[in-house]
Amino acid sequence: MKNFKFLMAAMIAGLGLLSFTTADHDKNKPDTQMAAAAKGYEVGDEATDFKLKNIDGKMVSLSDFKAAKGFIVIFTCNHCPYAKKYEDRIVELDKKYKEQGYPVIAINPNDPNVQPEDGYQQMIDRAKQKGFTFPYLVDEGQKIYPQYGATKTPHVFVLQKEKGKNIVKYIGAIDNNYDNPNDVSEYYVQDAVNALLKGESVKNTKTVAIGCTIKVKK
Repeated sequence: MKNFKFLMAAMIAGLGLLSFTTADHDKNKPDTQMAAAAKGYEVGDEATDFKLKNIDGKMVSLSDFKAAKGFIVIFTCNHCPYAKKYEDRIVELDKKYKEQGYPVIAINPNDPNVQPEDGYQQMIDRAKQKGFTFPYLVDEGQKIYPQYGATKTPHVFVLQKEKGKNIVKYIGAIDNNYDNPNDVSEYYVQDAVNALLKGESVKNTKTVAIGCTIKVKK
């Protein structure tokens, strides 16, 4: 009888250990994936493509730009004072680098229910008012900005095409003076794209993005 009780206790303990180990393993796997998703891209990572609605109603993907050598992906919006300060500079970046193979792709990551100024119609109006020369896409469902790891508007990701993949080469701010373009002394995005065009490595690969927090529905 004692042996039987001992055997039963051992079996129960073993099942408990197996259950703990399995549960712990299953729990850690999604946690790791969630942590990676929350972290976003690092320099050197491959950025996956997306398909988002543009202000003209058409769906846009990076793969649509067959002749592009890379992209200047900028998460921005209508309402943020920092984003507004950079609008003209973003237009200039597109005009300067689009023909050289690095077009600007702007994405609005904000939930319009949280910030109505960032609604789709408001995007159309703002783009027309400011003369945007680039796609201005809406991140419906807010699925893309977390993949990239964008936290601010504006937040820039410079990508380079390498063997059919879009590789992250720079992450951060556009330059070092959001308030006054005449007082800029470091042109982070320009320097990064110029280096890539020359076949050189980007010296300053990451800076701190300065701007408004992305508006997420709670």
